[in-house]
Amino acid sequence: MINTFCRKPLWETSRTLAAVAQGKIPADLVITHARLVNVCTHEIQEDVSVAVACGRIALVGDASRCIGPGTQVTDAKGRYLAPGFLDGHIHVESSMMGVGEYARAVIPHGTVGIYMDPHEICNVLGLDGVRCMLEDASRTPLKAMLTTPSCVPAVPGFEDTGACVGPEEIAGTMDWPECVGIGEMMNFPGVLQGDPKVHEITGAALKAGKIVTGHYSLPETGPGLNAYIASGVRCCHESTRAQDALAKMRLGMYAMLREGSAWHDLKEVAKSVTEHEIDTRFAVLVSDDAHPHTLVEQGHLDHILRRALEEGIDPVTAIQMVTINCAQCFQMDHELGSITPGKCADMVLLESLETIKIKKVWIDGNLTAENGSMTMEFPSYTYPEWATRSIHVGEEVTADTFRLPASSGSVTVRAIEVIPGRVGSLERHITLASQNGLLESDPSQDVLKTAVFERHRGTGKKGFGFVKGFGITCGAMASTVAHDAHNLLVIGTNDEDMALAANTLIQCGGGMTAVQKGTVLGTVPLPIAGLMNDKPAAEMSRMVEALEKAWKQIGCTMPSPFMTMALISLACLPKLRLTDRGLVDCESFCFVPLEV
Repeated sequence: MINTFCRKPLWETSRTLAAVAQGKIPADLVITHARLVNVCTHEIQEDVSVAVACGRIALVGDASRCIGPGTQVTDAKGRYLAPGFLDGHIHVESSMMGVGEYARAVIPHGTVGIYMDPHEICNVLGLDGVRCMLEDASRTPLKAMLTTPSCVPAVPGFEDTGACVGPEEIAGTMDWPECVGIGEMMNFPGVLQGDPKVHEITGAALKAGKIVTGHYSLPETGPGLNAYIASGVRCCHESTRAQDALAKMRLGMYAMLREGSAWHDLKEVAKSVTEHEIDTRFAVLVSDDAHPHTLVEQGHLDHILRRALEEGIDPVTAIQMVTINCAQCFQMDHELGSITPGKCADMVLLESLETIKIKKVWIDGNLTAENGSMTMEFPSYTYPEWATRSIHVGEEVTADTFRLPASSGSVTVRAIEVIPGRVGSLERHITLASQNGLLESDPSQDVLKTAVFERHRGTGKKGFGFVKGFGITCGAMASTVAHDAHNLLVIGTNDEDMALAANTLIQCGGGMTAVQKGTVLGTVPLPIAGLMNDKPAAEMSRMVEALEKAWKQIGCTMPSPFMTMALISLACLPKLRLTDRGLVDCESFCFVPLEV
């Protein structure tokens, strides 16, 4: 695979690099007296120097002969020098920021490259929205590798999206210079059942010699998993049990161990490594989703590395999981992922391996961040106006909109029980007493009415259900971040507050809000596709923090409840989900009635 993500291609710089390595011409940059984290051999090499020219590494070892009058020399003073960090699976939209502001947030934390799957904006605005993301990314030093969204919609026939992307469109993106493969193939039932359209999509990447990334969320490691991998899927981030991650690695699949703002899977899946004597080359650490508050307060991959250390993974192994292992997963280790001759000069200087505190970050040999701040500026990007006008519900939303007639005085309904910090849900059967012939929320049972409105084309479609697990005692929450169709999702204890929450987001062009007793307690406006804002990370973090206080005020105490809430409508995750078309049994893949 030809990598277009280095400042200059290797063929153009090979003569210069060879000359610098031999001391015939001086290097652009030399880093001296470093403790090198060698991810190729899993060792720490003492007092190593690194020479850089043309944005690439020319020499690792004694670089004294590479220093000339114009060479910039940086003394590492015995600190640890590691390859720059790579996130192998990330939805930038979940940061609520465009790629530019996201880059400003993560580069100081050691992240030099991301493999982004922008299927959130693609479900709203199609491939035109993806192009906007790439234009935004192109002005930044962050290496933003595209995995083209493969499932738009995620599960055809079960939801309504703002766009539909088929095999022909996906095949066309394989020629885009930013594209390294296709995003998570969530339609694993289509893969297993031999759906021609699904295999045409994966085939587009395979024909182009690019990577098919996966999403296999079933707790099954036999014929189904084997079939999924045999179809060409190379990696999967959906392991929530140690045995699932271990089984994937044993079958030659890269197990992406996830630790996001809401999905705290590492505590369990790290056991696949710590409790077994295995080669960890097929283990990769990823974030999947990260809120701005997490990025500002805790960090990005540096935070995930610290979590890995807390779970007993040794530092060098953990660093391999965000460098060379990730690069090998995407068949790009000939360019990225290690500090070795010829590779892109993407490096981080660490204060220690225990704290993973980032002192300096270089991308293509340029110092881009130091002591937690960017040192490189880049121009701003403005999303086109059509990308900021995406909320079209098609009807006036009032309290009456949420009325649910009951078939009898006492009704047993299907409810989606969410699990804090996990992507899975449970199906519960809850008995509700009708009130004046209507089904209402029952906070005493922690059971809340839920609605999903189609918001792309004004069709007026809407689905109703009940959820359990949020702990809301009085009020409502609404969000246009509702994976993957990103329709308008509303949860609440009463119809009046639910209507207010819905209308608040319709008026501001999308986002997230919490209301109580007719008062809006907090709102995070997301006018770009109803998913993102153009504000800096610190400002977005403050808005999210204020919204967190509003969540607590209405009774919700779970971490990042909006990220958990956002999965209620994702019909490719077990077990029960709600879309604008109704309740979906996500194991048998059929619609089920609200009443049992």
